[in-house]
This record gives sequence, structure tokens and C-alpha cells, in this order.
Amino acid sequence: MRKIHRPFVVSESGDGNHLFIWLGLDEADAEKGVLTNQYLVVDNGHGMLIDPGGYFVFQRLVEAVSEFIDPGKVEAIFYSHQDPDVVGSLNLVVEFFPRATIYISKLWSRFIPHLGVVAGLNVVEIPDEGMDIRLGEAVLRAVPAHFLHSPGNFTLYDPVVKTLFSADIGASVFPPGKWYLFVEDEKDFREHVKYMEGFHRRYLASSKALKNWLKGVTRFEVETVAPQHGAIMRGLAAKMFLEWLSGLENIGVDLLYP
Repeated sequence: MRKIHRPFVVSESGDGNHLFIWLGLDEADAEKGVLTNQYLVVDNGHGMLIDPGGYFVFQRLVEAVSEFIDPGKVEAIFYSHQDPDVVGSLNLVVEFFPRATIYISKLWSRFIPHLGVVAGLNVVEIPDEGMDIRLGEAVLRAVPAHFLHSPGNFTLYDPVVKTLFSADIGASVFPPGKWYLFVEDEKDFREHVKYMEGFHRRYLASSKALKNWLKGVTRFEVETVAPQHGAIMRGLAAKMFLEWLSGLENIGVDLLYP
């Protein structure tokens, strides 16, 4: 049976002017490709899309965004890296979100024409050290996550709702017929690890890169970790996840070339 999950507000500021929105999911998409999460952050009427995804999710994405904000008020689009399940709909993004500034690693901006987009883009190249990105009255931080798994990779921290949009870090791969959105308590996290471990050992390049990223994010107060694939971890599970990563060894090149 096909299961379509509607978008909804995951968390918001006390005054209701800042929203973190999960944009829904169709479980049937697993038959077309890997399931992906798309996120929208709205601050005082200003919108930012985070990893809007590939071609076959785009219609659903636009419909979901329209439930919360006029698409013309989407002013920023954050691309964590260059994978097709992240940037594959870029030619449609330009058409439906014409006012949006594209934020992407400086390593990947010159590859954009290969996606069929040659004009009409306002691109800001994120430097290797990361940068602040203003949205309305909020300032979000692009945090370097190079080689996890892309050489030009960034995660995004939202200090208002204390959420770390973690791209492929934190991704979980569910077996056919299984899917859930949230992991929150200790018992659930320990059960959830088995859906993350294989991905993290194979796709993250090295424990050195991982530890460097952890130094960058552990200075923030993180209450929610929102990856591009799989379940969102929040509360105790978010803290346990970062602790689990800090002890993760034998990954990437060390796994393949011991």
C-alpha cells in the first residue's frame, strides 16, 4: 500500500516567526531511487530550501512548499554537496524559485552547467572554511564537512531551532517496507544504529575527517539532527548520535584498504 506522508512543522521559535519544516515523503519513491528528505526553513516570511532533491520529487516539493510560503519568497537554496539526489532538479529550481540565491561549495559551482542550467542563476560559492548565511532576521552557519562523503561538503546549523541539517551524515538506510521519521529515546537510537552503520563506514572517507567535523559542530547546542536520508534524530537521540560518531573507527579508506 502506497504511503504518502504530509509535510509539517517539526519545530519553531517561541514567537512562531521561525519554522523548520519537513516537506513530506512518498514511500513509493523507494522504487525509483533512494528516499530523500527535503527541508524548508522560514524566518519572518523568508524561505530557504535545504537539499531540494532530484527530478522525480520536485512536483511534490513545490506543492509542499506552497502550503507554508509563496514560492516567490524562497530566497535561498542550500546545497550540501553535488550528488544528483541533492542537485538533480536544479533546472526546475531556477524556474519555480527564480529569486533564490544558490549556496554551494566553490568546488562544485563550475559543474552546474552540466545540469542544463547556463543562465539565470545567482550563485554564492561557499568557501572551504564555511560561512554565515542570513535568512530574514536569522543567521545560519554552513559548517565544513569535507570528505563526508564529498570533498566539497557542508552541513548547516540553525541556531534558532538548534537543528543541524547534516546532509549524508546521519543517513539511515531502511530495508524494504520499513520507514519511520523520528528517533528520540535511548532504546530507539540503539535499535536505529544498525540502519546507519553500514552507510557511515562505507561513505565517510576517514575517521580523521569525521573528527574534524565533530570539532566544528560540538560547539553548537544541537537538539535535532536532520539528515538527507532516513530518520531525524532529536532530543537524547541527537546527543547519542554525535557521541556514537566520535567513537566510529575503521571507516572509508581504512575500511577498504586496511
